[in-house]
Amino acid sequence: MTEAAPNPITTVMRALADPTRRAVFERVFESKEISVAELTRGSGVTQGAISQHLKSLKQAGLVAERAEGRNVYYRASPEGLEPLVTWMDHYGVFWRERFQNLRDLLKEIDP
Repeated sequence: MTEAAPNPITTVMRALADPTRRAVFERVFESKEISVAELTRGSGVTQGAISQHLKSLKQAGLVAERAEGRNVYYRASPEGLEPLVTWMDHYGVFWRERFQNLRDLLKEIDP
């Protein structure tokens, strides 16, 4: 029996759930392009660990890579965040409605 592929929101959330991986993504996002060596410098994490985090981010569609000679450069893929934005929009409507109901109730209790 084959396992179904996780849906895109699950993949993105799993990729960003790890604090170190999220920090790597933020550094890539803040840079136009950045190499593994640059990401490793000052991170307190090994180059192998950075590479593994980048692999997870790439599989989630959050970063793209470009090879140049022996170096690989990474850049953020903002479109990879789309499943998360869609999910947040959906639940944002839910919470806005609930907060409005709470405001209305509070006005009734204490006009």
